[in-house]
Amino acid sequence: MNAPAPKDDAGNPPSGHELWKITLGELDEKMGVKILEESVERVVATMPVEGNRQSFGLLHGGASLAVGEAVGSWAAVIHASTMGKTAVGVDVSATHHRSAREGTVTITATPIHLGGTLTTHEVLITNEAGQRLCTLRITNLLMKRNK
Repeated sequence: MNAPAPKDDAGNPPSGHELWKITLGELDEKMGVKILEESVERVVATMPVEGNRQSFGLLHGGASLAVGEAVGSWAAVIHASTMGKTAVGVDVSATHHRSAREGTVTITATPIHLGGTLTTHEVLITNEAGQRLCTLRITNLLMKRNK
């Protein structure tokens, strides 16, 4: 893993670029996503299982992928913002380990690689007991922001 992005005395990137702040999209809001932490080093969110279940009463795998991709992409955009860039997803993969029928899941994205062109994050989705439900890996391409 690369070293965390440097910060000045105020906690901002030294380049003068302001860190991007997460804004929920329509799907995130419908899924009940809540942001707990947001930094270059770690993004943490929660999501209720209720409202995100498939027809057999289990947390929908697509919901896990959607929230995992969102949290991993947000982490990439925060890193990209330290360079005045943005990020777009180019690859995501997931492994489902166990199911959930109720409660709240926690989604945590941490960097595997923070480059100037690509980032890769591991995203873990865990239940309230801390058991791993799903592991995602997402790679994002860093690009110039459109003005």
